[in-house]
Amino acid sequence: MTLLVCPLSQVETARALHRPSHLVSLLSPTGEAAWPASDLGDAHLRLAFHDIPEPREGYTAPDAALVARLLDFAAGWDAARPMLVHCWAGVSRSTAAAFIVACQRGPERAERDIAQALRAAAPYATPNPLMVALADAALDRAGRMSAAVAEIGRGADTFEGALFDLPLR
Repeated sequence: MTLLVCPLSQVETARALHRPSHLVSLLSPTGEAAWPASDLGDAHLRLAFHDIPEPREGYTAPDAALVARLLDFAAGWDAARPMLVHCWAGVSRSTAAAFIVACQRGPERAERDIAQALRAAAPYATPNPLMVALADAALDRAGRMSAAVAEIGRGADTFEGALFDLPLR
């Protein structure tokens, strides 16, 4: 099983190189014009929300329904070909989604181990804490997902991430 993560600017390159069967786009509601073109139909999940760590007036925060859509989508992935997850910069929303999917796909794996694998693959990864907290509750991980992300802390400063893969096993 291969889970790929990248910024929007590298989606087409990642698709050409790895031919993913599923694509997750996580962009701001005002960035919807930037959605990558896709011929994947229902295998392309588009989620529009702001990259904020807590609800704020005037912004669209991730919520339980959004996380449920991500989890349902990921549950339908047969993993025969890679899933590609991207956000604008490939640093926060996409790394949170990758962490969430990895936790969903590896219920026996320790959250700390998954977070450490994420940090090793992407030193700049700074998963959105609200997304992680919502998934933590949805997956009945009893706060361990949030604790694992807090433990790895903020990633290295970067303007934009790079294409990387997160091992799921």
